[in-house]
Amino acid sequence: MKSVTLWPMQAKPVPSPAPPAASSFARVSLAIYTLLIVYASWYPFSGWRDMGIKPFDYLWARLPYYWTGFDVWTNIAGYAPLGLLLVLAMYPQLRARWAIVPAIAAGVLLSACMEAGQTYLPTRVPSNLDLLTNSAGVTLGALLGAACSRYFLRESRLLLLRQRWFSSEASRGLVVAALWPLALIYPQNHLFGLGHLVPPLSGFFSDLFDTPIDLATAWLNNAQLGAEQYWLADIIVSACGLTGASLLVLLLMRRQAPRRRLVGLYLLGCIATKSLACALFFAPQNAFVWISPSAMGGITLGAMMLAGLSWAPPVAQRRVAALALILSLVVTNAVPVNPYYISTLETWVQGKFLNFDGAAQFLSVLWPFLAIWFLYHPVHRKQK
Repeated sequence: MKSVTLWPMQAKPVPSPAPPAASSFARVSLAIYTLLIVYASWYPFSGWRDMGIKPFDYLWARLPYYWTGFDVWTNIAGYAPLGLLLVLAMYPQLRARWAIVPAIAAGVLLSACMEAGQTYLPTRVPSNLDLLTNSAGVTLGALLGAACSRYFLRESRLLLLRQRWFSSEASRGLVVAALWPLALIYPQNHLFGLGHLVPPLSGFFSDLFDTPIDLATAWLNNAQLGAEQYWLADIIVSACGLTGASLLVLLLMRRQAPRRRLVGLYLLGCIATKSLACALFFAPQNAFVWISPSAMGGITLGAMMLAGLSWAPPVAQRRVAALALILSLVVTNAVPVNPYYISTLETWVQGKFLNFDGAAQFLSVLWPFLAIWFLYHPVHRKQK
C-alpha cells in the first residue's frame, strides 16, 4: 500500500486594501474654479498699461478708507471654496490637517498675484484689504475642507452612494454637469444658448487693434430676422441645449440608479438657479422673465426628445448629446442678436457684482466647449 504524503494546506493570501485614490472631481473643480477666479479678478481684460507703479506696492499702502461689509463678505465667500478644493485636491499626498498650511499658502499666493495684476488695469484697483479678506476666505475654506474631508474622500455614505449610482469615469462629467446651471445665470440670447462667442470676440479684437470691431455686423451684415424666425431659433437652441445637458447627466449614471428622477431633480435645480439669478440681478418680480412661448416650446420639444432617448444605448446618447450641443452652438452664433436680449443686458445689474459678472459671462461661453470635450474625449467614453 503506497503511502500518501499530506502537504500542509497553504493559507490564501489576504488581499491588501486598495490604496486611497485621488479625487478627480476635486482636482478638476479646483482647476476650473481657479480659472474663474483669474477671469473674475482681471475682468474686463482691457486697457492694460504700465502706470509707473510696481505690482506689489499695494501691500505696503494704507488700508482703503472706503469699504463695505458687502465687499468683505463677498471676498471671503469667493475664496472659501478655493481653500476647500485645495485641501481636497491634495489628497492622498497630504491629508486633512497636513494640507491646511499648503492650501492657505497657495490661496494667498494666488490672491496676491491677482491683486498685483490689477495694477496694470485702469478699471481695477489692487487692495491689501482684498488680499486680507481673500486670505481669510481661503483659511476658512481650508479648515472646512480638513474637517469634512472624511465625508467626501473616504468610505462615507456619500462616496458609497456616488460609487453605486455613477460610473467610475463620472468625476469629470459631474463637474461639467454642475457648471451648467451656473452657466445659465448670465443672460442669453436664447434660454439655453450658451457659447455665444461673438460679443467677447468683438471686445477682444477691439482691444487688440485699438479700434471698435463688431463681428456681428461684419459677419451677419446687419441681417434681421422676423419674429417667427427668432421663435424658431429659440425653440431649436432651447431644445438642443436641454437635450444635450440632460443626456450628459444620464451618461454618468449606472443602470441601477434612479436615472429619470435624478435628471428631473437636476433640471428643477437649474430652473431654480435661473429664476433666483433673474430675481437677484434684475428685480424680484422678474424671477420668471426667462419664460416665453418659444422657450417653453423648446423645453417641451427637448423633454420629448429626452423621453425617447433615455432608452437608447449609451453610444447613441453620447453622439446625440454632442450633436445637439454643436447644433445649439451653430444656431446661437449664426442668428443675429435679438433686440429684446440687448434691452435685457442694459438692465443687468453689475455694480457690486462686477467680478461675478465677468466670471458668469466667461462660464456661459466656456460650458458647451467643455461639455463637447468631455463627450468626445476617449478617456470619458468608458461606460459601465
